[in-house]
Amino acid sequence: MSGERHRFSDWAGQDENAPELVAAATVVLLRDAPEGLETLMMRRNSKLSFVGGMWVFPGGRVDDDDYPAERPDDIFAASRAAAVREAAEEANLAVAIDELVPYSHWVPPTTINKRFATWFFLAPAPAGAVTVDGGEIKEHAWWRPADTLARHAAGEIEMVPPTFITLMELAEHPTVDHALAAARSRADDIPHYATHIGLDGKVPVSMWHGDAGYDTNDASAPGPRHRLTLHEGGWRFERT
Repeated sequence: MSGERHRFSDWAGQDENAPELVAAATVVLLRDAPEGLETLMMRRNSKLSFVGGMWVFPGGRVDDDDYPAERPDDIFAASRAAAVREAAEEANLAVAIDELVPYSHWVPPTTINKRFATWFFLAPAPAGAVTVDGGEIKEHAWWRPADTLARHAAGEIEMVPPTFITLMELAEHPTVDHALAAARSRADDIPHYATHIGLDGKVPVSMWHGDAGYDTNDASAPGPRHRLTLHEGGWRFERT
């Protein structure tokens, strides 16, 4: 995990010449299992330049063809189409676009080389077996959110903060219907996260609006907390 900590440490601070944001979409596929709700997780090829080796949900950048012809500037509609397309391309699953439930929107720090402004959608997993190409995606698994988080804490897998936060929230829901209903209930107040990263000593901290250190990237600033501290051996979320 030391490599992961070093990587996130490199994201600390601000860059006034940040790369332009690229629209992207992620679909969090859910299914009910005997021991509770599970999500489809996929491991990206470690050789990829963007979050290589990380465990993620299906997703990717929005393509030009994802935009509706009658609304060529509708990023949200294009993101929905991209989420469906990526599920087909990465997992060989046909997700119905009408079953996508908007869940959150994420903007990465200004300090990373590839910046994707990403809509996250929830959807019930369709019937069919998951298959991956073995190139961009090396393997997949259906895991309960709590089990995925436990694997991460044990150093068995790597992920990025948006994946962690999503799994942390989904771990509170016992079934797919429960998770989807909760997501629909916040349709008028969908969380938007523009991530800033600072350091608490040598430990990277992801901060969001409302955190005392958010505007200055100062993780040591006293005051309210809305952050994820990326400790080796277990990340810690705080919101006060």
